Amino acid sequence: MSANNLTLNLVEGSVSFSFSPQAARELKVALDQLMNSLKAVAAKTTPGAGKASPQRPTEYRYTGEVFLEIFCNPNIWPTPFAAKILLTVRDVNIRLTTEAELTRVIEDVNLYLEQVG
Repeated sequence: MSANNLTLNLVEGSVSFSFSPQAARELKVALDQLMNSLKAVAAKTTPGAGKASPQRPTEYRYTGEVFLEIFCNPNIWPTPFAAKILLTVRDVNIRLTTEAELTRVIEDVNLYLEQVG
């Protein structure tokens, strides 16, 4: 296993797996787009802002030593800070599916990118 392990902190516990810096940059782009969608939904739910146009769900998939999938429907969360994502990490031996707080995942990816450069 390489030294490039991404650790994602979950509501209870964490999961760590081999992840390339390039994949982390792609994940960061997907998370940034999700955050923008969540902000658009939150802005439209304020009184007088009109009806929100539905935002597309975010689906990110990575296949390497492990398979990583992240899914979030931005239309069901009142603010970006309340949003949770559905996270699946699996390989040939194990499959983990759980919810994670979006803001924690963003922090974890940013920390990983700072460490790997």
